[in-house]
Amino acid sequence: MDNWNSYFYPGTQTLRNKLDIYDADQLLVAEYTLTQTRETLLKNHDVYIPQTFDFEHLKAIHHSLFQDVYEWAGCLRTVDIYKGHGCFASLTGFRPETYMNDVHTMVTSTPWKQLGTTAIAEKLATIFAYVNQAHPFREGNGRASKVFMLDVAAYAGMPLDYSRVDQITWNNASMLSGPDLYSYEPVPDSLYPIFVTILTPVSQRMLAQDDIKTAFNTKLEVIKQRNNTKTPVVKHDRKPGRLC
Repeated sequence: MDNWNSYFYPGTQTLRNKLDIYDADQLLVAEYTLTQTRETLLKNHDVYIPQTFDFEHLKAIHHSLFQDVYEWAGCLRTVDIYKGHGCFASLTGFRPETYMNDVHTMVTSTPWKQLGTTAIAEKLATIFAYVNQAHPFREGNGRASKVFMLDVAAYAGMPLDYSRVDQITWNNASMLSGPDLYSYEPVPDSLYPIFVTILTPVSQRMLAQDDIKTAFNTKLEVIKQRNNTKTPVVKHDRKPGRLC
């Protein structure tokens, strides 16, 4: 596939799929149901994926999750991704393998056992920012990235509980973690309090939630001052083969 429309059935906004579903809402339900089942298998270790913490690891997760729905599960996208009214992830400068190589280095070189909870949370936030910036797939980047981070956190000896942060907060912080203009490195500051929250006991959640709001507002002001644009609107992600 080499253009935006080629991913859709002609005359529709429904992604081509293995289920031959032409209604977008019906596809949404089917995709969510099937990927939830696949995700449970991964979390229960009923499906084996080599824990290499690199691009192949992420692609294998995506393929495992979406193999029942899309032919291109686990394959690189060939188009820009649009969210809201603008391009969210352009093919210009598209280098997912480079970001995932950096992820591999960070995961395997970090002395996890020597770090405290806060330091682990900040390192995991940084790693996720790089995974998020890779954004290699046409659909399902968020789901695959979260499962990938569960593997990283388990390797670090500190499990994650995503239920402690609502989806809008997660999406906003993820959006703000992108590199500054003309830069390569993601800026994970907005993600730090989120990862502290999903690593710490429930009794400490309220303080972390306040930190999330502060980090979000600070980063948002930087973006507004830099680009002199309106406040971005972040919508809920629509919940929602072969390896290439």
